[in-house]
Amino acid sequence: MERQASVSYKGWMFRLAHLSDVHLGPLPDVTYRELVSKRMVGYVNWHRNRRRVLTEGVLGAIVADMQASQPDHLAVTGDLVNLALDAEIELARIWLETLGKPGDVSVVPGNHDAYVPGAFDKTCRVWGPWMTGDGASPPTDRKGFPYMRVRGQVALIGVSTARATAPFMASGFFREDQSHRLGRMLDDAAKRGLFRVVMLHHPPVRGAVPQHKRLFGIGTFQATMQKHGAELVLHGHSHLPTLYWIGGRGRPVPVVGAAAAGQSPGDSKPAAQYNLLDISGEVGAWAIRLTRRGLTGAAMPPSDLMSIDLTPEARLVERT
Repeated sequence: MERQASVSYKGWMFRLAHLSDVHLGPLPDVTYRELVSKRMVGYVNWHRNRRRVLTEGVLGAIVADMQASQPDHLAVTGDLVNLALDAEIELARIWLETLGKPGDVSVVPGNHDAYVPGAFDKTCRVWGPWMTGDGASPPTDRKGFPYMRVRGQVALIGVSTARATAPFMASGFFREDQSHRLGRMLDDAAKRGLFRVVMLHHPPVRGAVPQHKRLFGIGTFQATMQKHGAELVLHGHSHLPTLYWIGGRGRPVPVVGAAAAGQSPGDSKPAAQYNLLDISGEVGAWAIRLTRRGLTGAAMPPSDLMSIDLTPEARLVERT
């Protein structure tokens, strides 16, 4: 596929691809000791539900199509694994290597990547190269977030909302300490005239997911956007291709979700998709075009599902 220059303004364009909720399978062998925890619930859920609808072949088709679109960078917004088993975390590292060099792929963890106590820190150690800010050391725990990378005229800022929770809960957390660090990064990027992309797993919008999956700290996150501003927010978690708008510093901020990248057709949730975001322009006149590509049937290759301008002046109601 030839790269489509759907947006080209002020002489440059940056193409950002966005994947989420990969849930790599199949599950490796699990010991009884590993299941004496919340993992027992997830293990049963995998075999009853996710094993049928999250498939390697579907994910492979999505990744191949995405790579053919020649993105400048890839954002992966969490839930690479299912139960955060050591073998799963290592498998995800190998999969990340197939996506691209760590400097070309930015990852934030999801709730499944921090499924049980201790898993989050292991995830940081193993996936650290894909979650490291420019000039910073790889994260070893949640204090390593947010991180910021600058690629061309785009600042990519990775926020972590992942934390181990009780069985039947999939909540996320965004606290004041991370808010302060995020605010400083947003201000720094603004002073440099950069387009600011914030990546996190849980949608920072009320009502986007059921209560047991919600983000604690939505108000804090939105207040941070209102005070410091951003140009784009990317998230996963809901397994839905959504578009919301929240208040920013002088301009509304588009909040873009993605369908699960490994989702097979025929389930209640949309089949596998990914987002392409073509970014161009300059401070005060940024241009963003969102194109969703994904499956429409079991035997169909990925295709364009919709395309929309993400500027406040072109705000439309997206129907998915």
